[in-house]
Amino acid sequence: MTRSLPRTSRWRRSLAPLLALPLLTALGACASADDNSDADAAPAAPAASQVAETGGTADELRLGYFANVTHATPLVGLAEGIYAEALGDTKITTSVFNAGPAAIEAMTGGSIDAAYLGPNPAINGFVKSNGSLLRIVGGATSGGAALVVKPEINSAADLEGKKIATPQLGGTQDVALRAWLAENGLEVPVTGKGDVSIVNTENATTLQQFQDGNLDGAWLPEPWSSRLVQEAGAKVLVDEKTLWPEGRFVTTHLVVSQEFLSEYPATVKALLEGQVETTTWIAANPDQAKADINAQIEEETGKAIAEPILESAFSNIEVTDDPVASSLKQAAENAVAAGLLDEPDLTGIYDLSLLNQVLQEQGQPAVDDAGLGV
Repeated sequence: MTRSLPRTSRWRRSLAPLLALPLLTALGACASADDNSDADAAPAAPAASQVAETGGTADELRLGYFANVTHATPLVGLAEGIYAEALGDTKITTSVFNAGPAAIEAMTGGSIDAAYLGPNPAINGFVKSNGSLLRIVGGATSGGAALVVKPEINSAADLEGKKIATPQLGGTQDVALRAWLAENGLEVPVTGKGDVSIVNTENATTLQQFQDGNLDGAWLPEPWSSRLVQEAGAKVLVDEKTLWPEGRFVTTHLVVSQEFLSEYPATVKALLEGQVETTTWIAANPDQAKADINAQIEEETGKAIAEPILESAFSNIEVTDDPVASSLKQAAENAVAAGLLDEPDLTGIYDLSLLNQVLQEQGQPAVDDAGLGV
């Protein structure tokens, strides 16, 4: 689904309709045990902030994101016109995806320039391109994912022989599920039969399949985990926050193609200015932010979220510009253990120089790249 957003006031309250564009279905961005490329060190490149002031403004920015509560930042930033105002004369065109691997495939194919997605697809895209495809330039969301199951399931052992869904093979929730099952002694090979059957389906389909009794559970981002609980009678078996130090882990961050970042650093900085302002705006206007999120999700899925579900989903996320880079290292280790990735060299996957420049200009503290910066 794509649309072009006209330059508009940041205080606009309504959403323009999105035009239909078939979602990309791609597993090519997902490495498997039989299809992994060597991870050479990322090529040396100057930080984007070193060249941002020399110009580099694009006529158009093609941005991908998901219709999930965990993508609150782009949903609100677009709805309120904050991104459009920050980007000025640069036209912003959007594409909506179901899961990160499809967005990475679109970036690989050159049809988007930037995307909000989870850590594992970003890692995969970086590694499979030997560091040439993308850079992570900012955070967006921490938290907001859970394993929800039928009421009679009370432990990992109860999942043996059951069918559990994730949005897409190699996606962030898919890797999280595989890692947790392995830690609890359940084998889940990428190919072949395992102790648990992992089914990759779109989130809306997962809800219907669970309601129909065809699934025993799912590891999902918000609002889908809350929807299965409140609309389909599921219960939370694992809140992913409980698996991470201080309950913080990257769910969504902003990645930009390395080519676009190198050619148009000023545009990327403008996008980040819009994001940082949106983060502040959401904190100051949570009720309107939730209304914006719900309107966008209704546009994409055909159904608004019930108020109790929206409240639950929104309370489970932290909107943050910090990419929580330390959690990316663990996500990579989980993907390796799951057989989805060879041992990666992630040096250079982050370029937070523009974000930290924007944060400094706004009087906010810098964020850390956990030693994985350019």
